[in-house]
Amino acid sequence: MDMLRITNLKKHFGDKEVLTGLNLSVPEHSVFGFVGENGAGKTTTMKIILGLLKSDRGEVFVSGERVKYGQTATNRYIGYLPDVPEFYSFMTAREYLRLCGESLEMGKNDIEKRSDELLTLVGLSKENHRIRGFSRGMKQRLGIAQALLGRPKILICDEPTSALDPIGRKEILDILLSSKKQTTVLFSTHILSDVERICTDVAFLNNGKIAMQGAVADLKNVCSSHEFIVETIKADDAEYLSSVFTDAQLTAKDTLLFLGEQFKMFEVLEFITEHKILISKIERVEPSLESLFMEVVSK
Repeated sequence: MDMLRITNLKKHFGDKEVLTGLNLSVPEHSVFGFVGENGAGKTTTMKIILGLLKSDRGEVFVSGERVKYGQTATNRYIGYLPDVPEFYSFMTAREYLRLCGESLEMGKNDIEKRSDELLTLVGLSKENHRIRGFSRGMKQRLGIAQALLGRPKILICDEPTSALDPIGRKEILDILLSSKKQTTVLFSTHILSDVERICTDVAFLNNGKIAMQGAVADLKNVCSSHEFIVETIKADDAEYLSSVFTDAQLTAKDTLLFLGEQFKMFEVLEFITEHKILISKIERVEPSLESLFMEVVSK
């Protein structure tokens, strides 16, 4: 089942058309990366999903129910973390979750139990300081806890790691990955390494529409690379190979990157064997999401 389905979504601001016919399907219990350059329309799409922005054309369905602008009934299925979450800074994390739980009309015992679970999940269970003293990473973690409080069917995060240091990014990504047990996760980003680390599925947004989408593993297999690396024990052997195979690039004194057709590796291995060249490593180059995305946006 698709937890989120978007068909032919269009949106313009003045004479600028931001979304030009976007189609998107997010499978249930996936960790879905929504990838695009800054200004590509990721936040605009999310605001339309939330019913906060009116589209010019197209339909959005959350858990099979149509989203209507200004009527946010479908938001009962959604937990949302904006790119810069705001809080009441005089509160503690637990006090803030209690307020959010009361606004959701949750029972007192349920609020306390759920707060304990989520503060443990995001690593804030022992944090008693006021939110005003929280770092950016701590606020992002609290934002995820708040978004998950009402047990949403889909958690939507807008650029959750863009302003964090490497440690903070890893913490947030680990939390999002662990949240998959509870919900479907959709997060927008322009950081491809984040998607490769935790996502099961991905969609590339380019020129206002989805240029490529699917399971990460499937996309990599479809775009499988024929490039491979050979590392020799002696630097002289690497230079010799580069003189024989003109499509090889000497990337280090003892390392060659081979380009070419699918069966090139067998030809190279045969030559290495015949000439008794000692190698320490031979490795096929796996296609990366970055290379796939660059290929998509350059078309």
